[in-house]
Amino acid sequence: MLELTKENFEEEVLKADGYVFVDFYGDGCVPCQALMPKVHAFADTYGDKLKFTALNTTKARRLAIAQKVLGLPVMAVYKDGEKVQELVKDDCTEEAIEEMIKSYI
Repeated sequence: MLELTKENFEEEVLKADGYVFVDFYGDGCVPCQALMPKVHAFADTYGDKLKFTALNTTKARRLAIAQKVLGLPVMAVYKDGEKVQELVKDDCTEEAIEEMIKSYI
């Protein structure tokens, strides 16, 4: 999992070729912490077919707002710099996340 920052988000996500999975999480987000091991396991399983990244929105609040991430957790897939799908809050279940990943590999 590539850890994103304000400095590398554009290069690693918006200018990347192909599909990029972004886990938007926050320091105080309990559901985010609960999902993290599962998301890392998906990265291990599918990482050869899809680029996996994570952004701590606590450290990049303006960037998160610019990406229309207003609640957490958010799991999103980008293609060629455009957000093509996202799961928000209660939709972020282990099953839904894996289903979304599989639809892009």
